[in-house]
Amino acid sequence: MRTATPQMARAINDRLALDLLLEHGTLTAPQLRALTGLSRPTVSDLIERLQTNGLIEVVGKSGGERRGPNARLYGIVAGRAHVAGVDIRRDTVTVTVADITGEPVGSASREIGTDGPRTASPTYPQHARAATPLAGVIAETVATAAGSRSLHAVVLGAPGMVNPHSGELAVDNGVPGWQPNLLQTLRRRIDAQISLENDVNLAAVAEHRAGSAQGREDFVLLWLDDAVGAAVTLGGRLRRGASGGAGEVTPLGFPEGSFCDLLDAKAVSELDQDTLAARIARMAFTAVAVLDPGLVVLGGETGRSGGEELAARVGEHLDTLSPVPTQVRAGTVEGNAILNGALFTALSLAQRDVFGDAPT
Repeated sequence: MRTATPQMARAINDRLALDLLLEHGTLTAPQLRALTGLSRPTVSDLIERLQTNGLIEVVGKSGGERRGPNARLYGIVAGRAHVAGVDIRRDTVTVTVADITGEPVGSASREIGTDGPRTASPTYPQHARAATPLAGVIAETVATAAGSRSLHAVVLGAPGMVNPHSGELAVDNGVPGWQPNLLQTLRRRIDAQISLENDVNLAAVAEHRAGSAQGREDFVLLWLDDAVGAAVTLGGRLRRGASGGAGEVTPLGFPEGSFCDLLDAKAVSELDQDTLAARIARMAFTAVAVLDPGLVVLGGETGRSGGEELAARVGEHLDTLSPVPTQVRAGTVEGNAILNGALFTALSLAQRDVFGDAPT
C-alpha cells in the first residue's frame, strides 16, 4: 500500500478545503476545522498556502464586530478562472460564462444564419451544408458573453454522436455550417481549452449534478424534445461507449416507426397522456432490460412539462414490461439543461487544473 507523502497530503487537504468553500460559499477557520477534522495548525497552514497561491481571500468577518483570525470569513477568489458553456442548436448558439465558483457573469445568444449558397461537405456528402460561418458565430457569441474576461475552458454541446477518442463529431448533425474542422478553427480563434460533447450527454450531467439524479450512481436519461435521445450514467460516470454511441436507442422502435419519429415534439402533440406514456415506457425498456440502471429520468420539454404525473404513468407501463424495479422521474434542472451541463463540465476542467485533482 502506497503511503501518502507530505506533499500529497497537503494537496488532498487543500482540495478538500476548496471543495467545502465551493459548497458553502464562505467559511471561518474553526468551521473548516470542524468540517475537515484537521488540526488547528494544519488548517492555519492550508489557509496561508491557499491565500499565497491566490485561491482564497478574506471576504468578511463573522460574529459582528468580533476580532481575531477566527472571525475572518474566507471565500474562493471567484475571478481566478472563467469558463463558458455553449449550446449549439440548429438555429441558435447560446453561451453562458461563469466564474470558477459557478456564478454566471455573462451570457449571449445569436441566431445561425442559413442564407447564402449551399455547398456539399466531403465528410458529410449525404447533406448539403449551408455556407454559414458557424465557427465565427460561435466565437463571436463566446466573446460577447465573456467580455474582457479570459476563459480557461469552453465546452460545446451539440446534436450528434461525438467520437470519444478524437473529440470530433462522428456523423452529420444537421446544424447549418458545421464542418469537420470546426473545433480546429475554434481553437485558433478562442484562447482556451475547447471540447465538444453530445447535447443529451450534457443534459444528463446537469441532472446528475443538480437535478433528479443527484446522489445516484446509475441512471438513464431519456431526452424528449424536438429531437429524441438518451444518455447513460453508470458508476457515477457518463458512459459514451467505444465510438460515442452509448444510449443511441432512437433508431429502435415499433413496427410503425422509430422512437425518434414517434416521440418527437410533433408526434407527441397528437397523443393523449396514456398513449404517450406507453411509448416512452417502451423506449425506456430497451435501456432498462440491458443496463438495469434503477432510475430513468425524463428530460427535454416533454419530460419536464409532463412532470411527475407523466413519470408515474411511464413507471406503471414500464412495470408491466420489465420485472426489474425502476424508478421514473421527471427532469428537474432549471433552465437550459444542455447549457447547464456544458458549464458543469467546463467548471470541472477548470477546477481540476486550478485547484488540483479532487481527493478520491
